[in-house]
Amino acid sequence: MSKHDIDVVTIGRASVDLYGQQIGGRLEDMASFSKAVGGCPANIAIGTARLGLRSALITRVGDEAFGRFIREQMAREGVVTDGIHTDPARLTALAILGVRDADTFPLIFYRSDCADAALDESDIDAGLLARTRSVLVTGTHFSKPASAAAQLAAMRLVRGQGGRVILDIDYRPNLWGLAGHDAGEQRFIASDFVTRELSPVLGSCDLIVGTEEEIHIAGGSSDTLAALRSIRLRAPGATIVCKRGALGCVVYEGAIPDRIEDGAQGRGFPIEVYNTLGAGDAFLSGFLRGWLRDEPLTQACARANACGAIAVSRLLCSPEIPSEVELDHFLVHGSKLRALRHDAALNHLHWVTTRPAAPERIIALACDHRIQLEAIADEVGADRRRIAAFKVLAVRAARLVAEAHGGAAEGGFGMFLDGRYGRDALFAASHAGLWTARPVERTGSRPLEFEGGPDGATPGSLAAAMIEWPTAQVAKCLCFAHPDDPEELMTRQIRELQRVQDACRRQGRDLLIEIIAGKNGALASDTVARVVERFYAAGLKPDWWKLEPQRDPAAWAQIERVIAAHDPFCRGIVVLGLDAPLDELVASFAACAGQARVKGFAIGRSIFAAPARDWLAGRIDDDLAVTRMAETFAGLVRAWDCRGDATHDCAAERAA
Repeated sequence: MSKHDIDVVTIGRASVDLYGQQIGGRLEDMASFSKAVGGCPANIAIGTARLGLRSALITRVGDEAFGRFIREQMAREGVVTDGIHTDPARLTALAILGVRDADTFPLIFYRSDCADAALDESDIDAGLLARTRSVLVTGTHFSKPASAAAQLAAMRLVRGQGGRVILDIDYRPNLWGLAGHDAGEQRFIASDFVTRELSPVLGSCDLIVGTEEEIHIAGGSSDTLAALRSIRLRAPGATIVCKRGALGCVVYEGAIPDRIEDGAQGRGFPIEVYNTLGAGDAFLSGFLRGWLRDEPLTQACARANACGAIAVSRLLCSPEIPSEVELDHFLVHGSKLRALRHDAALNHLHWVTTRPAAPERIIALACDHRIQLEAIADEVGADRRRIAAFKVLAVRAARLVAEAHGGAAEGGFGMFLDGRYGRDALFAASHAGLWTARPVERTGSRPLEFEGGPDGATPGSLAAAMIEWPTAQVAKCLCFAHPDDPEELMTRQIRELQRVQDACRRQGRDLLIEIIAGKNGALASDTVARVVERFYAAGLKPDWWKLEPQRDPAAWAQIERVIAAHDPFCRGIVVLGLDAPLDELVASFAACAGQARVKGFAIGRSIFAAPARDWLAGRIDDDLAVTRMAETFAGLVRAWDCRGDATHDCAAERAA
């Protein structure tokens, strides 16, 4: 570890934001909310991490689910979490927000004796701060003596080792006790007290950032130029950034000029404003990306303006801050749309560069079958309701194999399970830590239709059904499609897949598209690749593909070329089984050896069909059914692992 392996440590607020999803409605009337990490320092820690800086956060969270959510999300974003302390006596801060119209954003802070407001000097870790090149403090945490002392201590430590101090004025009048609980949206109330509290801080700062209203409170004047000059007197060496909303920003390194505009500026980005909350945090994340790397101010301003523009065009705060890949694309290509939230290319880049991590491989026991298990139950005269219990046994089998290989997460083990018969099995798979995919299609439908009705079998609202799923569950959609299908049929199926993709993106959920072409036409070496190409041409970009086995390695090579050309961020391909004999499956594994995008398999009936028939007929008990499925699944895992090893004797796997 180098001495300064962290670029910036942010200090202060970390809350859970609940955003009302009914845009234009009153908070009184909100019916549902989206959850995200909030609070200026937490947002900036996430934003800078997404833009390639190494960031850390010093704050407090409660010893409850929301506190764990903040800690886990910070870790997922790559933020150093050593400075996040758990306060057993206090709850995590909470903010409730809405969008009433383009200029009105109702906001309620739940911060009475909350964890992050109790920050004090004991939370300041000298060892953590010794690793950073800069520290960011916020005006809000100078509103209370204990948190102010904590920030001042951090500033002294960082300045003492030659680091830089950043002040985000972050003025919230009601967090200073100047307005009531119902005034969370209010951005400015003149206060000599606040100005006096901030004044002695300014001289210890290398960078001071605020809106014009925040410049007014820090400088003690409602005249922006006068306020800037007052700040300059107290901070003669600081870089001052004045954020001006749609006008972008102006940066002053020396004397304050006679006109506000006569400072350094970067190009602006005229867009449609959707929600201004959190835009400043995105802006500062972008500015720090340039400033901490000593880029020209005009370049840092352009990054900052672009980040702010992207953020205000979307609903949430930290989740909407762009990644470095997304920002670079926007700076080079811009957008033809003023409403950036409708830009498909930008949204795709945002999704694939900020989505949760996934296993490097997927080794799954597929037991999402419905009509196939119903047919087996009917054949042996069993009650169909027993199918649900059998699916739980399948999860037990998968868990046994996963545990034998070091655990579900380590080995990428998973399940395909449905909601009609697999409700209890889905719970069991979640508790076992198994990666889980869940079907949305109406079984066997061609053209494609969706399940979603009250019985899980009849058509219904796709989005309404999926909103009840855990977001970790992958939506799987099987489409029987062949490149020689009639155009009307192909167009209809693509339209339905587009609906699934839209629902998944809105819910932050991975999408897996399964294609079976061989049941509806000849299967040549280019058949599946042609279907994949057609889907990409229609704007479909699933996170995963599930494809039928290809005996010809050239067929896999064609599929990989299509994916690489259209979506290099695709997570990969899993191979399905189609109830093939085990020796055929093992042979198909060998054909995809060496294909980097083929990440694993999802095999079902080849594993469970015979045990299901015997179990439903009462010929074997639970334990034997689990053992038989586990042995077959384990044999396929061994065959997969040795598929590319010509020196390995896989006779045992083939025999299995």
